[in-house]
Amino acid sequence: MCTDCGCGDTHLVPVAVHEKILAKNDRDARHNREHFVEAGVLAINLMGSPGSGKTALLEATARAARGLRLGAVSGDLATDNDARRLERAGIPAKAITTGNACHLDAEMVHAALHGMGWRETDVFFIENVGNLVCPAVYDLGEAANVVALAVTEGEDKPLKYPTMFRGADLVVLTKVDLLPHLGDFSMSTLRDALARVMPEPNVIEVSARTGQGIEQWLSWLEARRPRRTKVGVHHHEHAHHDHSG
Repeated sequence: MCTDCGCGDTHLVPVAVHEKILAKNDRDARHNREHFVEAGVLAINLMGSPGSGKTALLEATARAARGLRLGAVSGDLATDNDARRLERAGIPAKAITTGNACHLDAEMVHAALHGMGWRETDVFFIENVGNLVCPAVYDLGEAANVVALAVTEGEDKPLKYPTMFRGADLVVLTKVDLLPHLGDFSMSTLRDALARVMPEPNVIEVSARTGQGIEQWLSWLEARRPRRTKVGVHHHEHAHHDHSG
C-alpha cells in the first residue's frame, strides 16, 4: 500500500486528502489523454497480478506485431527488469520505479514520456505495477484498460477483485497452454464470474509460449487504433515542456 496516498485507507490518509490526490491525478490523466489522442497513439493500461504474464504478453505481441510500432513504460517497485525485457524484445521502453507506490499514476506516466519517442508509436503500453487493487483506481490517460489474468490464479479473481474487472475493457486470459495441467480450472466458472462484474464481458485466451490467441489480441488492438489525421500535434504545444524527446 502506498505511504503517500494510502490507496483509500482513511486511517492513513483522510478522505479529503485522498480526494484531492485523485482530482489532481484526473487532471494529469486528461492531459496525457489529450496528447495520446492528438498524436494518434493508442494508449493501453495493462494491469494484472505479479506473475500474470503482462511482460510475456507484450514480448509475444512484439514477435507478431505485423508492422505495428510499439512502445511502453513499465512500472515496478524496485527494478527495471521488465523494461529491459521489453527492450530486448524490440519494444522501446522505459522503467518507472515507484519505490513504495503499488500503482502508477498519471504524473509518473507524464514524466516518463519525456525523452521517449512515443509519438512515433502506434500502440503505447503502460504496464502497471503488479496488483489487482490500487491500479484500478487511477486513470492514466489510457484509451482502454486491459487486465491480464493467468489461468494459474483461479476462476474467482473477478469476484474477489471486482473493481479491477469492472473497469476493464478486455481480459486477456494468459498461460492457457497450462490448462491441461490444471484439472480443476473451469472456463465456464470464470466466464460466469466475469459476466457478474464486467459491464461488457470480453475475454481473449492467449499463450505467450505457443502464440495461441495472439492474432486475436492484435486484431483487438488494430480495431481500436485511432486514425491519424493531417492535423498534427504541433497545433497543441506547451511552452513549459516538450514531450517529443
